[in-house]
Amino acid sequence: MTVQVFEGDFVSANGKYAIVVGRFNAFVVESLLDGAIDALTRHGVAEENIRVIRVPGAFEIPLAVKRVAQQKQDDAIIALGAVIRGGTPHFEYVSAESSKGVAQVSMDYDVPVANGILTVNSIEQAIERSGTKAGNKGAEAALSALEMVSLLRQLEV
Repeated sequence: MTVQVFEGDFVSANGKYAIVVGRFNAFVVESLLDGAIDALTRHGVAEENIRVIRVPGAFEIPLAVKRVAQQKQDDAIIALGAVIRGGTPHFEYVSAESSKGVAQVSMDYDVPVANGILTVNSIEQAIERSGTKAGNKGAEAALSALEMVSLLRQLEV
């Protein structure tokens, strides 16, 4: 008996990608966006096949992701934002709802939605995850989107 293994790659994932970006904490989020676009183009996605949709902040990302998914124009959607813990419970609500909303869209619309919304305890952690010590989580989200597009193409019914 031969076991079949399906796994996405970064070579056969050319397609159309939407990036939904929260403007709040732009000093971090713009680096995430740069990383995502760089990862996509380095793996062969043409710039004209990438569109960027800007929203006020992380809380608004799920609705925009849903609208993009409804359009059925993109092979994957990448959500980018940054929620930094402060002195109020606001962080808990925004991080939980943005994460839950993005995941729900993926399931409801059968489209990969890569969650690149940072939820961190400090500005230092946000900076580390947007291109310094801890890499660029925007680029990582883009790679996840590429891999999922490739995998889902293999699993088409």
